[in-house]
Amino acid sequence: MQSWFAEHPIVAYIVIFILLTYVYNRVFRVNQKLPIGKEIVLYIMMAIGSGMLLIFQHDKLPIIQCLLVAVGLMLLVRVRYLVEARQKRKAAAAAKRH
Repeated sequence: MQSWFAEHPIVAYIVIFILLTYVYNRVFRVNQKLPIGKEIVLYIMMAIGSGMLLIFQHDKLPIIQCLLVAVGLMLLVRVRYLVEARQKRKAAAAAKRH
């Protein structure tokens, strides 16, 4: 995987940017919207950061794999929250019946 991404740096850059954007939007973003100017500056900074991470990826550090693990863990936590919410709803409905 490392060698394939080393041979295709544009694809690696796009994958890093998408994963970085997903992590930011799910973890660090506040619930309120930013003004459009700040939003543009933010994504430009993330694009620059993705370029720096691409350099690390090219130097054989597993940046993409680490971001994939982070996204996987975030999805796992999200599924856990959904299951807990469903269990609470079922418990509340069962308590209401009795």
